[in-house]
Amino acid sequence: MADKSYAVPRLASMLTALLLGASGLVHGETIATDDQVSVVQTDVARPARGMTMQKVESQFGAPAERHPAVGTPAITRWDYQNFSVFFEKDRVIHAVVTVAQ
Repeated sequence: MADKSYAVPRLASMLTALLLGASGLVHGETIATDDQVSVVQTDVARPARGMTMQKVESQFGAPAERHPAVGTPAITRWDYQNFSVFFEKDRVIHAVVTVAQ
């Protein structure tokens, strides 16, 4: 009989990868209006966490506005028509939709 001690961790890893992959199919944004907060789905394409500035610019074009880096570590914001991208040094840490769909 084959050793199955690796089967459970391997299955758990595969399920985690599947769930994380599926979570990228639907994007949601938190919207705050006055004192109400809601989450709405959006299909606005935006950069993924970890992308470099160079990759963002090659994929999405030049931003409408580049804000200078502030703080330590350096945080930079690029504004596009439908979203803003926040970088730590040269890597995306967050991309936020800025217009309602």
